Amino acid sequence: MSRFFVNTQDGRVATLSQLEEAGLIDSEGKALEPWFRIRGTSDASTMWYALMIKKVRGVFIGTLCIRHLERKASLEGQGWTEVPMESIGV
Repeated sequence: MSRFFVNTQDGRVATLSQLEEAGLIDSEGKALEPWFRIRGTSDASTMWYALMIKKVRGVFIGTLCIRHLERKASLEGQGWTEVPMESIGV
């Protein structure tokens, strides 16, 4: 369970702990640019939630949605792509 961040330049997704390990968190506990927090519950598990990304106006944005619901299919229909669990990381 974790908080997730998207790299707005290239679409990579990482957890807070992965960013901390890579030294990409400032002294106030915020992710350094170009990493941006994906809004959603702070205890999200990829077992229940799908991480979705989409490029909009030249930057990547991300969202969490519960798997197996119509919203995920709707997002995919709007051009969102699910991030595979094995690719989550800095």
